[in-house]
Amino acid sequence: MQTFNKHIVQKDETLKSVAVLYGLCADDLKFFHNNQCEVEDMILIEITRQIELFIPRTSVTDTSKLVNFGSGNRLVFQPENSFSKYGVTINIENGTRKNELKYETSVRWLKTENNLHFFEIDRISKLFLNEEEVNEIADLLAYKTSKVLYPLQVSVDEAGKFNDIENTSVFKQRWAEVKEEVYKEYDGETVDEYCLTIEELLNEPDTLRLFLKNDYFTRTLFFGVYQSFGQVFKIEGIESFPLVNNAVEPNYKMELEIDPLKDEYNLINIKGNGTLHDERSRCDFINGAPFSSIVKEDPVMNKEGSFRIQYYLNGKTSLPESLYLECDIMLQERKKISVVVACIDEK
Repeated sequence: MQTFNKHIVQKDETLKSVAVLYGLCADDLKFFHNNQCEVEDMILIEITRQIELFIPRTSVTDTSKLVNFGSGNRLVFQPENSFSKYGVTINIENGTRKNELKYETSVRWLKTENNLHFFEIDRISKLFLNEEEVNEIADLLAYKTSKVLYPLQVSVDEAGKFNDIENTSVFKQRWAEVKEEVYKEYDGETVDEYCLTIEELLNEPDTLRLFLKNDYFTRTLFFGVYQSFGQVFKIEGIESFPLVNNAVEPNYKMELEIDPLKDEYNLINIKGNGTLHDERSRCDFINGAPFSSIVKEDPVMNKEGSFRIQYYLNGKTSLPESLYLECDIMLQERKKISVVVACIDEK
């Protein structure tokens, strides 16, 4: 992201008058400008023929444009009493095979307890697969039986990062009603087998949690961007995402960067880029191995994958307005997931 602003020099302006305009001292402004400009545009003592001056990104005449950080330039997560509706688009690509899933969902804050925030997530629309309302029997069964999961309650830490599913105990209670509804509309061996699979899943809480943890929307919304970005508004770390069906998710080495100024739409911009950074080889991932099959003191990291996110947060509440996440990994073919989340305007 841009690390500076530019000031167009007006007639009769001096180094001191420009510095005062931005709340700087003249020496600091000269030092910053001289470290950004071409040699021929450097200021020796006073502004002479300079047409524009480089100004620190956070030095602005309108301070309302500054992002409101906590200590250490921490972006503070304060979701209390929030309620949002989102349109969700998920694209899944395996080699040349592509599928697009669309639906709408609501997210309501419930409470804060033991340094965790609790949310209720509910699907509020029909599912659309590749622009058509789902109508194949397998798709319809998936949609009908998913009602046992919603509303879904999740916990999120103070960084806004997904922690756990909190209401798995109610799924069994919901199942009897959902199953009855399914059998009123469908019957046959396919339905019997599908319902049996759901019941087996409900009887294995750990497997169910893993299944729900792999929800692309939830993991994108609660990625965990509310962190301390430091003096340069940039941090590095290791993040994971459920791109493959594995109890241990692939790791990506990430760089997250936040713009300390809100954009023209009063939104806070955060972007992140990363590369796969995992000891497991392509074959390990294909075979579903949770750990590398080859143990080395100095392993060669698998980098056959990339990661990118873009967040736009409300400038007043710092809560998500729109999000984009894209990640991929090389298996037998390249698998790629992209998630687009956009707030639904209630007007």
